Amino acid sequence: MAFIIDALSWACLILGSFLGISGAIGIFSFKEFYSRVQAASVTDTLCVFFIMLGLILQAGFTLISVKLILAVFLLWLTGPLATHALVRSAYLTGLKPKLSITRKEAAKRGQS
Repeated sequence: MAFIIDALSWACLILGSFLGISGAIGIFSFKEFYSRVQAASVTDTLCVFFIMLGLILQAGFTLISVKLILAVFLLWLTGPLATHALVRSAYLTGLKPKLSITRKEAAKRGQS
């Protein structure tokens, strides 16, 4: 039974690390602010979940696992809220999303 818990724990830790690295790559590969924020936000939320789940499985049912569950809850609550506040403030200060095509080009494509 201990082998199964260790295997699940390491699988969660590896998956969480992979998601964190893919989020970092997304931040550097995307060119627009809003795309970068989206890549960081989505992968950050899942990365935290899987890494903390792996740590909870390693800790067993102890006070440490309760603290880790509280940390996951707080990070899941504050992460999306911080991302929303960041994107909203950027939009309100005048940073508009860049579209790959303009509305005029889209209208011309629809008429053709």
